[in-house]
Amino acid sequence: MNISVIVPVLNEEKSIAATLQALEPLTPYETIVVDGGSLDRTVEIAGQFTVQIVQAERGRARQMNRGAAQASGEVLLFLHADTRLPATAFTDISAALSDARYLGGRFDVVLEGAHWMLPLVGRMISYRSRLSKVGTGDQALFVRREVFHRMGGFPDIPLMEDIAFCRALKRLGAVACLRSRVMTSARRWEMDGLWRTILRMWILKSLYLAGVSPERLKQFYADTR
Repeated sequence: MNISVIVPVLNEEKSIAATLQALEPLTPYETIVVDGGSLDRTVEIAGQFTVQIVQAERGRARQMNRGAAQASGEVLLFLHADTRLPATAFTDISAALSDARYLGGRFDVVLEGAHWMLPLVGRMISYRSRLSKVGTGDQALFVRREVFHRMGGFPDIPLMEDIAFCRALKRLGAVACLRSRVMTSARRWEMDGLWRTILRMWILKSLYLAGVSPERLKQFYADTR
């Protein structure tokens, strides 16, 4: 399968090189880096790799939708700038989507950091999403391109766009929960405190599911880089 990788970025000069270096050996059909107005060296660093760089209005959902509009692969894979794919990523996606029942999916996740509890947190995230069939952006969401466009892309909201998209996707068909694991930075957990981050994320998701608007919730979710 032709897989287009879409990487939304905003001031990611510390992370983007490692992510794109890990991606290169997988030889994606195309890699589209969507910048939301970075003020650091993110675009300069990304330009050293074989990628398309496009500009979009700031906002992860808007940036991912802009990249999807540019993409021509059969499958769209949305990769955070601080997340690295496993070596088997594309083979695993192709194997899962060879079954027409599956519209898209996500990977299990490992949190990269020094805190002793991070491996447990990663397993809990993976297990929860396996039960609910709802992944997060850190888990490298992927979807058939025609399904993505039929859904209208990610909802234009400032937070929880990944949760909203996955909930809509599973209403349409089966979601693949791959056991191969992406490795994502635990910078938020380490900078903001592990227990504080766990509590904040649970509260924010609970409030969102209870109907509180993402615009209001965004006030309590700082961008950590």
